[in-house]
Amino acid sequence: MNSFLQDHGMTIPPALTAAPGTELVQYAGRWSRLSNVEESLKGSGVDIASLPHTTAVFDIIAFLAILAVTGVLVVGIKESANLNTAIVLLKVCIVLIFIGLAITALTRASWEPATKNWSPYIPPNTGEFGKFGWSGVLRGSAVIFFAYIGFDAVSTAAQETIKPKRDMPIGILGSLVICTILYILVSGLLTALVPYTALDVPDPVAVGVDATGVGWGRILVKLGAIFGLASVMLVMLLAQSRVLFSMSHDGLLPTAAAKVHPRFQTPYISTIAVGVFVSVFAGLVPIGILGELVSIGTLLAFVIVCVSVWILRRTHPDLPRPFRTPGVPAVPILGALIALAMMAALPWETWLRLAIWLAIGMAVYFLYGRKHSRVQKALAAGSGTDPAAPQA
Repeated sequence: MNSFLQDHGMTIPPALTAAPGTELVQYAGRWSRLSNVEESLKGSGVDIASLPHTTAVFDIIAFLAILAVTGVLVVGIKESANLNTAIVLLKVCIVLIFIGLAITALTRASWEPATKNWSPYIPPNTGEFGKFGWSGVLRGSAVIFFAYIGFDAVSTAAQETIKPKRDMPIGILGSLVICTILYILVSGLLTALVPYTALDVPDPVAVGVDATGVGWGRILVKLGAIFGLASVMLVMLLAQSRVLFSMSHDGLLPTAAAKVHPRFQTPYISTIAVGVFVSVFAGLVPIGILGELVSIGTLLAFVIVCVSVWILRRTHPDLPRPFRTPGVPAVPILGALIALAMMAALPWETWLRLAIWLAIGMAVYFLYGRKHSRVQKALAAGSGTDPAAPQA
């Protein structure tokens, strides 16, 4: 959004465009993060010390964007779904336009840029784990894993789905296949058009469009990125608020989180709480740290899910399962091992942050959730039934 606004002569005070401590420089009339442009400026012989500098204190765009999405979610699930559907259709069209432009440009050049930019296809390791080579592939997979968390988020809207038994598997598996194909096409064509070393910028796809020579494509791609990120925020904030709603309904969190708005029929308290919390985090914490934290947390959740599927299939073989995980136990075991391998590839600082989050979660559970849990109350009453029995 900041890049798009600068393209049209609108400049937000640079100190309000990034997380605290981020160094920014002004070059050619544009403010950019120093880490993103340092190498290219040095390569062009520019004296970075001579450029105007400032240090960011808050990311106002991230803060306001999340609050706006939170407002949409409070108004209602139908309105949110309609908005998200429109956004998804728009951004998928833009992705397909980029794919078409890239293939056309590469075909005109007899695919010579691809031959050059893909050699070597996997740059050799520098001697440090995670710096290129196969260990770099593993770490890269773990770092970008947050791009895949929206698929399981579909399941959190099961209570608001007309036919969840049919629609949940179709929604999760169908979107996973389609998006993976689009991810591969876009990343492959992008690195074919432009050397990967030139893509460490906030708007890499716009750089790729510039390489095609189509001027109007840059504006289109930036709009697509803005809409795409908006839909991501919409889905993830929806998912988190519904998780808190379900936890409150099961007694693991205070009952306020399960309150439904009398007019909009949405869990407005949990939605607002999540929106405010996330907006402050987005404004204060660098996106790289947030991405790694989200990835390792999601990977850990996937490890637990995979192991749980295996255990439940053995301990509760007769549970009703509208969708059955295929290939048990091979699929759950492989899923858990691959997720653990990607977690192991992340920096140790990310593991430390994960430990802190887990400690907070455990404290909430043992100080409140365990005592008020519906499952615990049912067991204590001697019913022997599990009102929240999971499925796998």
